[in-house]
Amino acid sequence: MQDYTSAQGYIGDKKNDDVLVYLNGDFVHRDQASVSVFDSGFVLGDGVWEGLRLVNNRLLSLDLHMDRLFEGAKAISLDIGMTRQEVVEAILATCARNGLTDGAHIRLMISRGRKATPNQDPRFTLGKATIVIIAELKRPKFEASETGLRLFTSTYRCSTPDVFDLRLNSHSRLNLIQALIQAIAAGADEALMLDPLGFVASCNSTNFFIVRKGELWTSTGKYNFNGITRGHVIDLYGEHMGPSRQLDFTLAQAYSADEAFVTGTLGGVSPVTQIDGHAIGDGKTGPLTRQITKIYWDYVKQSCAD
Repeated sequence: MQDYTSAQGYIGDKKNDDVLVYLNGDFVHRDQASVSVFDSGFVLGDGVWEGLRLVNNRLLSLDLHMDRLFEGAKAISLDIGMTRQEVVEAILATCARNGLTDGAHIRLMISRGRKATPNQDPRFTLGKATIVIIAELKRPKFEASETGLRLFTSTYRCSTPDVFDLRLNSHSRLNLIQALIQAIAAGADEALMLDPLGFVASCNSTNFFIVRKGELWTSTGKYNFNGITRGHVIDLYGEHMGPSRQLDFTLAQAYSADEAFVTGTLGGVSPVTQIDGHAIGDGKTGPLTRQITKIYWDYVKQSCAD
């Protein structure tokens, strides 16, 4: 992989070059894995997805991921065509076929399926949903890093739920990609995005946190991703470290924060050391960020222990 500094960055493995991809019940080498140009996911981004992590041969927060997947599919009237248990068995089978037992990140992607012609109308769909599962070895890049991410506040806002509900893990991500492109052009690694009222909401692919005087702050949840890692970090900080609050806060308050970090399934907890050219704290990974990172990964190991 390219060595970009990114919230989606990872330390990979040569084994990933030959992974077998689950494609509608078959296992296909990654170089031969493909879907139709008439597929709803390709034509319109019409579908839902999940990112999961395999630890000690167990899927982390499995029930929460399946809840989010099936709720999202129901919200867009997408018939997955498999039960929860069948989806789980397919994920585990994909890991097993690739000899993966630990340190794997899984991307589960489901589209409405192949269409008779490229258009928006779901009634033109032919047959069943398209189901793809990719499992790769990916180690978090920022697990023990002193240098963190640089954020740039995008002019693209997080949308209201009636326009585009970020709690829905939809394949449609164009506005978030636009925000990231803007951040990259400004020399940053990830985009920080505001809500329609101008309060800090989230980043383009992760949830955003700041630490002020020992308190952990994150947005209210009205305009950001329904992050499973986000929920764990909120709970773990409150249980082990101090007050954890979900509230509206401004860019000025983020600039003057003592520490900042982002969360996601792939990276866990990733430090943020700069926003719009403003150094956060002393410009290095903060002590409380390091502490919650350790607490989070200890929680992960304990949750997936035998």
